[in-house]
Amino acid sequence: MKTTVAIVNEQGQDFTFEEVEIDGPRPDEVLVRVVATGLCHTDITMRTMLPPEMFPNVFGHEGAGVVEEVGADVRGIAVGDHVVMSLRSCRGCANCTAGMIGYCENSLMLNYMGMRMDGSTTLSRSGAPVFGSFFGQSSFAQHAIAYADNLVVVDKSLDLTRVAPYGCGFQTGAGAVLNVLKPRPSDSLAVYGAGAVGLAAIAAAAAEGVGTIVAVDLLQSRLVVAEKYGAIGVNPSALGEISVVDRVKELTGGGSTGAIDTTAVPAVIKQAAQALGVKGELVILGLGAEEFAIDAIDIMQNGKVIRGSVEGDSDPLEMVPRLLVLNAEGKFPVDDLIVSYPFTQINTAIADVTNGDVVKPVLVW
Repeated sequence: MKTTVAIVNEQGQDFTFEEVEIDGPRPDEVLVRVVATGLCHTDITMRTMLPPEMFPNVFGHEGAGVVEEVGADVRGIAVGDHVVMSLRSCRGCANCTAGMIGYCENSLMLNYMGMRMDGSTTLSRSGAPVFGSFFGQSSFAQHAIAYADNLVVVDKSLDLTRVAPYGCGFQTGAGAVLNVLKPRPSDSLAVYGAGAVGLAAIAAAAAEGVGTIVAVDLLQSRLVVAEKYGAIGVNPSALGEISVVDRVKELTGGGSTGAIDTTAVPAVIKQAAQALGVKGELVILGLGAEEFAIDAIDIMQNGKVIRGSVEGDSDPLEMVPRLLVLNAEGKFPVDDLIVSYPFTQINTAIADVTNGDVVKPVLVW
């Protein structure tokens, strides 16, 4: 069948809208009519990070929609179900069976290579393959092929525009707090970069009753939002001669217990590590920094830990429902972070989030 997609035809180009062919679902696949898709920084950066031979390509990995067709081997999902789409995992390798879904041994092929495991693509144009299957969905499209392992069935009363970002951004930030750092009320947390992921982390930390939360960002508008969650805002451009490291240490009584970086800026990552307290832990979530410097003596002498995390170490089949419950209880109030755009305004949404005018754009058909 034909469907409309937001496609990047060549490396570094803007998104344009075209009609392509999408396969019907194979026995293990599900056809979803996309209603809304969150715009994530990863979708933007992939336009330049992937090599030229991986274009044309359709991205989008925070999709939400309605199931239209279900493959014969799929269980637990029915036509008409409302679903949130997230990252794929094989559910059968050693890492998956150990509960480390984000570190699936087949993750690269399932989420990033633009095709099925057998090398075929779900999308084509004039008989030529179009790369897709991004996070097992490529939901910058009116229809997407997804799978039981990355579909979360949600209550039909929920607004799909509001739940789409739970597929990646919200669960990544919250998961870094709830699954990785697991802070206590007596702990402190410093979050570097108060975008959607960082603010989700701050909201989750507030829900856990963390005593001191610090948000570091150059955009004052983001810090205002962070402060609504109870964080103390730090704008590096307004510190004068005081360093970010010294200010964070001052606010956290000698250094933060935990820290999260969403910026992927090497200098910021180094500051985040330096501002940790003894045996503090820094979780790196931002995509884009190939290398960053660390103070090795500081790390060793103070027992600090620097680690990465995929999707906040979340299993979306468990984390998305958990966060939706917290949201319904008023303990994870992230709805106001969302600004919806018609899908045709995708390039405007990219400009707005890049400029800091909005926190979380969601594109709606």
